Amino acid sequence: MTKVLFDTNILVSTILHNSGVPSQAYRKAVELPYQGMICEQTFEELRRVFSRKFPNKIYLLEKFIAAALPVVDVISVPLSKHPDEDEIRDIDDRPILRAAIKAGADIILTGDNDFLESAITHPKIMRAAQFVQAES
Repeated sequence: MTKVLFDTNILVSTILHNSGVPSQAYRKAVELPYQGMICEQTFEELRRVFSRKFPNKIYLLEKFIAAALPVVDVISVPLSKHPDEDEIRDIDDRPILRAAIKAGADIILTGDNDFLESAITHPKIMRAAQFVQAES
C-alpha cells in the first residue's frame, strides 16, 4: 500500500473547491491501493487558516474533518528532529516532513514550493496534478 500524506494547502483547496485537481488527488489517495494520512498538526493549521481567511466557511472544514477521519490515518509529529529537515527552507514545514518520515509515507502531496524545491527524495514530493496523472 502506498502511503500519501496531505499538506495543508492541498486540504484547503480540497475543502473549498470540491471539483478541483487537489480534490481529485485527495479522493484518489484515500482509496486502495493508497492510504491517505493527515498529520495531527495539520488539523490545527487548518483551523487557524479557516478562522483567519474563511470564517464563513468553517462549516465546510468541520464537514471535511468528519468525513476524513474514518478514511485517513492521523499521524503525530515526533519530538526528535530528523536530519533531512534541514532540506526544507520553512521551519514550519519541517515537522510535517518529520511526521511523514516517521509514519513511512511514500508521497507528500503539496503545492508548497518549500517542499517542491527541496532536495528530498523520500518521501517523494508531488503536486496534486502529478499524483492524479500518475498510474496507480
